[in-house]
Amino acid sequence: MLFTTVLFLVITTSLFSAASIPTPNHGRSFQQCFYSCYSNNHTQVVIARNSPLYSPLLNSSIRNNRFLNSSSFDLWSKPEFIVTPTRESHIQATIICAKRSGFQVRTRSGGHDYEGLSYSSSTHQKFVLVVLSNFRSIEVDIENETAWVETGATLGQLYYRIAEKSRVYGFPAGSCPTVGVGGHFSGGGFGTIFRKYGLAADRVMDARMVDANGEIMDRNSMGEDLFWAIRGGGGASFGVILAWKVELVPVPEIVTIFSVSRIAEQGGVQVFQKWQNVSHNLPKELFLHAVIKPNNGTIQFVFVGLFLGRVKELLPLMEERFPELGLAAESSQEVSWIQSVMYFAGFAVNNISLKALLNRTSTFDGFFKAKSDYAREPISGLGLEGLFKRVLEQESSMLILTPYGGRMGEIPDSETPFPHRRGYIYKIQYIVTWDTEEETSLHMRWIRELYEYMAPYVSKAPRAAYYNYRDLDLGRNGKNDDSYERARIWGLKYFNGNFDRLVRVKTAVDPSNFFWNEQSIPVLAPH
Repeated sequence: MLFTTVLFLVITTSLFSAASIPTPNHGRSFQQCFYSCYSNNHTQVVIARNSPLYSPLLNSSIRNNRFLNSSSFDLWSKPEFIVTPTRESHIQATIICAKRSGFQVRTRSGGHDYEGLSYSSSTHQKFVLVVLSNFRSIEVDIENETAWVETGATLGQLYYRIAEKSRVYGFPAGSCPTVGVGGHFSGGGFGTIFRKYGLAADRVMDARMVDANGEIMDRNSMGEDLFWAIRGGGGASFGVILAWKVELVPVPEIVTIFSVSRIAEQGGVQVFQKWQNVSHNLPKELFLHAVIKPNNGTIQFVFVGLFLGRVKELLPLMEERFPELGLAAESSQEVSWIQSVMYFAGFAVNNISLKALLNRTSTFDGFFKAKSDYAREPISGLGLEGLFKRVLEQESSMLILTPYGGRMGEIPDSETPFPHRRGYIYKIQYIVTWDTEEETSLHMRWIRELYEYMAPYVSKAPRAAYYNYRDLDLGRNGKNDDSYERARIWGLKYFNGNFDRLVRVKTAVDPSNFFWNEQSIPVLAPH
């Protein structure tokens, strides 16, 4: 900490005394500013556009071919420089030098931003990209039931490191192991045990971040308002998150995973209708989500669950609360919690090493678009009929419905910026995938029309959406546009009544709107 503070003073002193650095050439100015603080052995930290390392590094964590193999994406702005920091002071220098050189800063942790905003811009705003993949240290403290997780680590790496120390502790975050913790935690973050323990953001105890002035802060120095904002309000609007301190949660030595599939002709529609009514009212220890997808001209329903207990406890519970599912012992398997993580990540539980969780490379290689909704009441039979008709029109579509209730209904809506808690029975994620750029317009039109169709059957005023499923169709900030009213269109969908508090925090800590993107929190215009 002392070294970082001293170096910060050196950086700022040298920066503001370097009046001789030329300013018209912003790129040269940024590089000269950065390297004025370091010796020659730091020359590989800043990657310029003309470097042979630039494109491979930029493309290495793009998880959606809409932002990789697309002519329309070629019109988007790419970073002027990519910074690959290996120490915190590199990030401080990046922010200070970017501000001086007229650049903004974006950060990429895992690269899973649904709209590519962590590494590109739909405007012509020049920016520097900070790639945080070197910041992946994880320190697990089982005795105190905590962990410090650097922001470039992935969920898979976090789960693996916890399991190294103990098989009776876990963490309530997502099921995709290649997702970076930086964006996941700062947008909320849910997983298979969130009905028992809440969101990942609900379990954040402390954080380290660099603000718009290049200063490093922790919870104590940033204050409770900013600490509140970064736990669900999107950390990229407020600074560069360096690390999170999280509270681990106890899990049983043995848990049960299960899956039941039904097609429409096997009574799948009726089972799903019952699922709508019971899934959010089941015990907190039971997570049971539903997947709806087309399959050879019919609708297939897949019900996948995790129970924090044994089969002998699960079967009578399901027989009492949800007999229509027809869950049998042969459809269930007792495993450790870390094996359940593998299962929901799509791995074979018994035939693959836990080290597969350390792999940062996504297995998906295609184009996709996703949108989200929240339901406050079951979709009617008539509504489902129209929904299924539209799903059958698109063979590469899928809906994932995640039940709420449990602990999520007990946490106040304003506890963190994530507001979708009490009163919501499930969340819907709509997904469509495709293989070639030529198919893009067809599939984008399909999912937008489906979203429009669903309007009468989901939450209203506002129609809620999940911030971590970023969707630019909901609205966007214009270039250098800090209009509160414009941002409010999408902001209320993501944050509801918490949006105004986020705006006040943003205005207080980043009044110049340095940390800007198409859906960043705006600042209030000065009176």
